[in-house]
Amino acid sequence: MNDWQIQKMVRGGVIQGSFHSIISLENLFSAWSEFKKGKMQSADVQAFAFNLEENVFNLHQTLLKKQWQPDPYQAFYVRDPKLRHIHKASVRDRVLYHAVFRVLYPIFDPLFIHDSYSCRLGKGTHAGVQRLEQYLRKASRNYTQPYYALKCDVKKFFDSISHTTLLRLIQKRIYDTETIALIRQIIRSFQKTPGCGLPLGNVTSQLFANIYLNELDQFVKHRLKISYYLRYCDDFIILDSEPSMLITLIPIIRSFLFDSLQLTLHPKKISIRKISTGIDFLGYVVLPHYQVVRTSTRKRIFRKLSASDMRVRKASVDSYIGITTHAKGYLIKQRILEICAVNN
Repeated sequence: MNDWQIQKMVRGGVIQGSFHSIISLENLFSAWSEFKKGKMQSADVQAFAFNLEENVFNLHQTLLKKQWQPDPYQAFYVRDPKLRHIHKASVRDRVLYHAVFRVLYPIFDPLFIHDSYSCRLGKGTHAGVQRLEQYLRKASRNYTQPYYALKCDVKKFFDSISHTTLLRLIQKRIYDTETIALIRQIIRSFQKTPGCGLPLGNVTSQLFANIYLNELDQFVKHRLKISYYLRYCDDFIILDSEPSMLITLIPIIRSFLFDSLQLTLHPKKISIRKISTGIDFLGYVVLPHYQVVRTSTRKRIFRKLSASDMRVRKASVDSYIGITTHAKGYLIKQRILEICAVNN
């Protein structure tokens, strides 16, 4: 299924025949093609690819007969940079989740505000940082006027997402009962606590997270009438010329999150800073007229390069250098190249 076919299925934000569009062989094979990129070194992905047609046909038939049940998750930890508990679904299920994502994404993405940057086409961390820099320049009249930034973080966001609330939000746009039944199975395949939590490893979790926090975005933009607001996943920033106004917003936003979404602000990750001192956001510190790579990000890059073997290093060095191109990072780039040269 190509993008034109997906868009054609959307009528006024409600997808027509969505369940059979999700489980069609064409969509499942397209989902496999997208899913496998960068993963063909994994043994479980290779095993699925060895009998690809049979595996995809079996998945299609299982879904068609309403017999699909999610496989158990594989749990492990990664440090990126903080320790995260990842739950990885089976290859079969991850192909299905990509198929679901392909059909649902064009329905929900147009509903999101422009300044939501996580896991969206044409967005991402660099776009978010660039937008923040634009906002800082505009709001402060090219840094000639004092301005302040309120930065907040939702406490244990993915673990705290309510299944009931998420399904209610999805059902505002999806009326097809078969699709809702499948989505309900996917959501309920994982629980951190009873009725709450999404696994970090699922592509559907990324979309569901944006659907969930779109409620906050709409509240901030249209109810609070905030002009300068950006969000990346559960981190968000609000700019204002008066720190007292930002202080006033904290309990209002806290109450909305708790009452409407059963979420809480992280008490240790609420800060108000003068923008001239630099705003820490998405791995960079945005300063007047330039950006620098965050100190912790720089140290993590050097640590990983020093510890990794050559195969991993060669796969990573380009992405690390890419980080430096979006900031004042010539010396960091040179240090990366020196580490690689010494260890080659």
